Amino acid sequence: MWRPKVGEPERGPEVRGPLEVLRYRGERKPPKGRDAEIGGPKIDGLEEKLSRCRRDLEAVNSRLYGTELSPEARKSLEKEKNSLMNKASNYEKELKLLRQENRKNMLLSVAIFILLTLIYAYWTM
Repeated sequence: MWRPKVGEPERGPEVRGPLEVLRYRGERKPPKGRDAEIGGPKIDGLEEKLSRCRRDLEAVNSRLYGTELSPEARKSLEKEKNSLMNKASNYEKELKLLRQENRKNMLLSVAIFILLTLIYAYWTM
């Protein structure tokens, strides 16, 4: 629970700002952008978004072809379907790029490990 410092007036939670809450918990805001997450967590997050998008797409398809709809409703659902398909396509492209980057990093790590192993073996002989 938040407590005021000595000499500070008591304030309720409705007056407290988000920075004070973060400062109290000792947390920082996570970085944003492409480099915010590295490797696995970013890939896992994108896979989750992609699966959610595909589930939504299936739901839209079932509504679109399951019942009789007015032309406006059909047009709206088709627009939503196209939007979800574009999102899914973008997620797939980004996943592909992240996996390629992950492979490159893994190969680099293995190469460095082998190099260090060879240097160690040469040094100890």
